[in-house]
Amino acid sequence: MATAKVYNMKGEFLEEIALDDKVFGIEPNATAVHTVVVNTLANRRQGTQSAKTKSEVSGGGKKPYRQKGTGRARQGSIRSAQWIHGGIIFAPKPRSYRFKVNNKVRRLAMLSALSSRAQSDAVVVLDKLELDEIKTKKIVEMLKALKLETSSLIVTAEPDKKVVKSSDNIPGVDTTFVGSINVYDILRHDTLLVTKDALSKLSEVYA
Repeated sequence: MATAKVYNMKGEFLEEIALDDKVFGIEPNATAVHTVVVNTLANRRQGTQSAKTKSEVSGGGKKPYRQKGTGRARQGSIRSAQWIHGGIIFAPKPRSYRFKVNNKVRRLAMLSALSSRAQSDAVVVLDKLELDEIKTKKIVEMLKALKLETSSLIVTAEPDKKVVKSSDNIPGVDTTFVGSINVYDILRHDTLLVTKDALSKLSEVYA
């Protein structure tokens, strides 16, 4: 059974708790994780790249020079791709890169990502995360006390504007909440800093 240590914001150890095996104790499925990460990145693509084809570039109303007798290769139009400022062959056009992933695969990937973090002892539980005001210094002091000076993902149970704003300017630190957490964000951070409330909610949602 996977376990995690619980700390307060001052970095003081409080207790060690057992993590839900249904959420943090499965055998990670690399295929599902890869599929969902590719899906996440593909869905984030704007798909606005565009270039002009031969029919869209300007010029080229007549042959640049006669067919024979010049010693050069025959040319039909300066719009052709081999000419400077000519059109692009198979030019990219705006399109959507989005594709769907089965909900069961998406859920398996999430459980795999959470389990891999637990198995690497990269899940740290925070008793509670409460800020009186938006203050980056408070988050920095908390991370130093917890010895989390590498990249960390802070997960709260519900959206918390004070936590988000206070963490915005800290390199390598991102924030999310249970309803918005995704596999890609979990994997690209070294540590998962989860509040106790968020941990319970994760178990309710994914168990």
